[in-house]
Amino acid sequence: MYDLTIGLVGLLTTKGIKRWMSTLDLRAIYYDRNLDPIHCPEQPGIYLFWHENILFPLYLRGRCHLSMLLSRHRDADVLAVVARLSGFGAVRGSTGRGGREAVEQLIALSSSQHLTITPDGPRGPRREMAYGPIYLASRTGLPIIPLGFGYDRPWRFNSWDRFAVPRPFSRGRAVVGPPVRIPAGLERDDVEPYRLAVQQLLTDFTDEANTWAEDGTRRPGEEVVRAQFAAQFEAVAPKTPTRGRVASSQAA
Repeated sequence: MYDLTIGLVGLLTTKGIKRWMSTLDLRAIYYDRNLDPIHCPEQPGIYLFWHENILFPLYLRGRCHLSMLLSRHRDADVLAVVARLSGFGAVRGSTGRGGREAVEQLIALSSSQHLTITPDGPRGPRREMAYGPIYLASRTGLPIIPLGFGYDRPWRFNSWDRFAVPRPFSRGRAVVGPPVRIPAGLERDDVEPYRLAVQQLLTDFTDEANTWAEDGTRRPGEEVVRAQFAAQFEAVAPKTPTRGRVASSQAA
């Protein structure tokens, strides 16, 4: 009975998200538009964004060869159904439950799937990034692509992440950042500078997207974005990253 209820709620939620989000004026700025999974870059990437803005990519980029990391907590069961119905793969696990198994699954998928993670989930603190994505990037050689999403004065839940629900027929904006290369074989003591740098990029791009959505001005290079399916791409072995600094966050 529980599974049936979760499935029904997930189905209705998926339909509601599609109908609701389709009313928005959605636009994006890219540091490199080929990093959008709709264009199927040759090498997969790890896409990161804050938990509060999950509706934006759920609506836009289903069936784009993306596998999403979700927790095993019961409050994520509906989200897992929504993700699958929206065209995402779902890997279940978090620091508290099933984390090791989830990481191994993500590593196994990394040669043929993009990976997407909300690095402050599943329970916060809000906009504080966990170490997992840095470790995963170091193990797989995949670049991290930081994403910032924002809406024009959204409604927000009274939850740990202040979950954002856009007003219908309002503006939604996305900033797709540059790829961030993490050196292979990082030791635990070397992870923190990269974690802090990527966390700052995520916050900066999110703030930029929110400001852009609120002021409604045109930005150089902006593009209207719609829900689309990606073409199939051929699986490739991830390339070994070169050692170096985290990419800069200068605006496009």
